[in-house]
Amino acid sequence: MKVLIVTEKPFAPQAVQEIENIIENAGHTFGKLEKYTDKSQLTDAVKDADAIIIRSDIIDKEVMDAAPKLKVIVRAGAGYDNVDLDAATQKDICVMNTPGQNANAVAELVFGMLLYVQRNHFDGTTGNELKNNRLGLYAFGNVAKMVARIARGFGMPIYAYSPILTHDDLRKEGEYGVISVYSAEELFENSDIISLHMPLLEETEKCVNYNLLSRMPNPAIVINSARKEVINEDDMMRIMEERPKFKYITDIKADRHDEFVAKFPDRYFTTPKKAGAQTSEANVNAGLAAARQVVAFLKSGDDRFRVNPK
Repeated sequence: MKVLIVTEKPFAPQAVQEIENIIENAGHTFGKLEKYTDKSQLTDAVKDADAIIIRSDIIDKEVMDAAPKLKVIVRAGAGYDNVDLDAATQKDICVMNTPGQNANAVAELVFGMLLYVQRNHFDGTTGNELKNNRLGLYAFGNVAKMVARIARGFGMPIYAYSPILTHDDLRKEGEYGVISVYSAEELFENSDIISLHMPLLEETEKCVNYNLLSRMPNPAIVINSARKEVINEDDMMRIMEERPKFKYITDIKADRHDEFVAKFPDRYFTTPKKAGAQTSEANVNAGLAAARQVVAFLKSGDDRFRVNPK
């Protein structure tokens, strides 16, 4: 069977070589499409693919229609909103992600950005420390757990709320030292810094709204390493206009980026492009995990990381 890497933003060469070794040692044919510039290149490449490994590439119904042999799509990373899950299910295609492989890289970036902003972009003026600031984790998956581990080293009290886990489930996560709260409202009320870690779902789109933001103390920081769509940008703009010490840090450039920069040059910070998983280690980890999951699925139907219904 043919396993194809489809990456507009390629894996590191080391990762590609190791992925190829895993695929070919399992008896499959390996192929790749990198740095493509047109969707027609993508639809042409997948015509004979039984499996594809992707990163942030958009795999919609048109792409799947062009791939009649396609059985499995593995997203090398945690988020999977770039894949049309409904279309995949209708075509009996398994979609999987690789949870946890990028978690440490994203968590380290969270604190890199926090330190940069708290120290006034290292401009030589007096900044602020992270110690004793209450950190609120909105969602508690793999990245949030790594953030909690690091936060303990900074001496930060840690609160957590998960729309998925129950209050009792969170209380059992004792090794992370988090204080579980019952609602998003309670989380925002008790946090000086909120770190966002929820996936983009219908119920999470624009869930960070004025109702939540206005409950935070003053000053406050929201840091987003999840998806830009979970933020209601109109409401974020409003709270920052009302509170001259409110800061917004994001690894995903806002749709209203130019307005944020113009109005809040010292209180809004974004990376030039999403950088959370952009480390050599995460690149290799996610790619190899994806390759192993493809091989396992093609061999025995192992779909333990499936994200779409059968």
